[in-house]
Amino acid sequence: MHGYGTRVAVVAAMAALMVPLSVGRASADPAVPQARDLVGVGAQTTQALLNRFAADYNASLGSDTTSPRLYSWDATGTSPIITKGGATPIVRPDGAVAGIKALAATTGETVDFARSDRGPKAKDPYGLDFVVFAKDAVTWSATRTGNAPAQLTPAQLNAIYSCTTVTWNQISSSLPATAIKPVLPQADSGTRSFFLSAIGNPTLGGCVTTGPEENEGTDPSLGDPNVVFPYSVGHYLGQTVGNHGTATDAPGNLTLRNVVIGSSTLTPVTNNQIDPNFANTLFGRMLYNVFRDAEWTATDAHGTAIQNVFGPSGWICNDPTAAADLASYGFLAAPAVACGSATLS
Repeated sequence: MHGYGTRVAVVAAMAALMVPLSVGRASADPAVPQARDLVGVGAQTTQALLNRFAADYNASLGSDTTSPRLYSWDATGTSPIITKGGATPIVRPDGAVAGIKALAATTGETVDFARSDRGPKAKDPYGLDFVVFAKDAVTWSATRTGNAPAQLTPAQLNAIYSCTTVTWNQISSSLPATAIKPVLPQADSGTRSFFLSAIGNPTLGGCVTTGPEENEGTDPSLGDPNVVFPYSVGHYLGQTVGNHGTATDAPGNLTLRNVVIGSSTLTPVTNNQIDPNFANTLFGRMLYNVFRDAEWTATDAHGTAIQNVFGPSGWICNDPTAAADLASYGFLAAPAVACGSATLS
């Protein structure tokens, strides 16, 4: 079968995607922001980056005490949360879907934006603007010393998650006859929905388990040598190369694996960055912050504050510190013509 060699070659290919992990400063929830501040919830994939954006944007305001600050709540932690001063407590949104639902169900007195690692879908509430700010890619991962090969095709991944391929030797006779254990992140994960779309939206079989937080390979269920688990390439690089991992927000024993498309074996990482060729396939995705259209298009003080941070001429799309943050956390810059552009749901 194309792309499969000896176990030595597999291990060598895996090693190329392994980078040393140093645990850095933990992400943290903000102190309760003021009612006027811009506050976000949602996807785990971009929470650490938005926390960094918030710290650096707020620092850029210096002695300005009148402009709204930027804050972002992590996807996991104690719940419920009071997102800003005077807000009604809400259940902490864990994932892009939960963040989008919270945004649609509240007003600017509670949530101003949702972090989303997938684009708009037909089922999303009407009247939300998905605003591009970066580019990422998603691949599959497996344990460093497990039974998985170095690469799989989208069709093979589809068969694994539909449970029509259930043992490794069904993929290659050189692999063991042990049961594959396909795992997906929590149901509201944008990485989950994006990955399933990239492999052809399989009808999930009974062999699939769900539950770990996206991009957290430290979950005990992911230590099995037969696990397959989707992973954000950018977030992985932020955890490892960028030194932004924490005790739980880390890949653990998981390593990123290749995808075979046609006659090409595509690696997700080159020179400690997302490989541009991989990011230009169906496994590449834009990253978004989502706003209510009425606020995104408003010309009042609140709308202006949103544009000053997230708009085409705003801080995220134009400030050198924001660009450095983006690279440090493992993601690619969105094309200049796309950053700050909005798609209405």
